[in-house]
Amino acid sequence: MLNPKQKSGIISDFSKHEKDTGSSEVQVALFTKEIERLSKHLKKHTKDNSSRTGLLKMVSKRRRLLEYLRKTDLKKHAKVSKKLGLKVK
Repeated sequence: MLNPKQKSGIISDFSKHEKDTGSSEVQVALFTKEIERLSKHLKKHTKDNSSRTGLLKMVSKRRRLLEYLRKTDLKKHAKVSKKLGLKVK
């Protein structure tokens, strides 16, 4: 899990307003950072299948959120994808 300092930094970078913690952009950013952290963990601990399952669920949730962003606001989708370094379809 991300520590509260990292989490609040990510939220402040991607939030729309001061109290925004649940918008699609913020959720995608949090999932991306957690996916990166879990990927590093799994490179070291290759037999940790419960973490691998959690990673796959997070990737799936992030994909669905990105699809929603692409359908609702293409500019936000492109901006978030570029800022996070994700591939844009």
